[in-house]
Amino acid sequence: MIGPVDQLIVVGRKAVARGLVIGSGGNLSARLPGADACWVTATGTWLDELTAASFSYVRISDGAVLEGNPAPSTEVALHLHSYLARPDVNAIVHLHPQTSVLLDAMGHPVSLVTMDQAYYLREVRSVPFIHHGTVALAEAAADAIRDGCNCVILGYHGCSVVADTVELAHKRAANLEEAALATHRALALGGPVPACPPQYLDTVRRAEAAAAATRR
Repeated sequence: MIGPVDQLIVVGRKAVARGLVIGSGGNLSARLPGADACWVTATGTWLDELTAASFSYVRISDGAVLEGNPAPSTEVALHLHSYLARPDVNAIVHLHPQTSVLLDAMGHPVSLVTMDQAYYLREVRSVPFIHHGTVALAEAAADAIRDGCNCVILGYHGCSVVADTVELAHKRAANLEEAALATHRALALGGPVPACPPQYLDTVRRAEAAAAATRR
């Protein structure tokens, strides 16, 4: 099983290939479950050219770089605040998916049309424009996911998607842009914009609750 850094390297390459971000935009992070430190892409790195040397190892509780150089991404606060808000989160994918950002800027919510989109995302939230790289943005994004939401669009900027694994964070980010593209097409066709029937998620949640009960 490959480690978190190797998984992030794969995600960076795939995200650029899918057009979810231009190479030097966005940033990624991951940690071992429960750890007070995470690997964050370094400042100025290109996501499709990541190597093991492209990451900083940063303490979550105070932002101290524990080992390695160069410095972490200028968006490191976004990652740290999200980990502090959500102890269950072990991976964060911050990308710049253009259709998602465009719809949000135009005041159109991203609709979860397909079962996959509904299953992986459940809900999409947004925060208004706040300058990138600031603690204010990090706090707003963390507040948006604090109660269990896993996907937030950052106004005029990008998205922050969280999960307990790198793979799941990547799937959620990909499904966000697929949902945005479906929403955009529905609007272009004159609407109304469809949404996956809510009874589908009701069924999924019941199955998840039953599975959790059997594990206790």
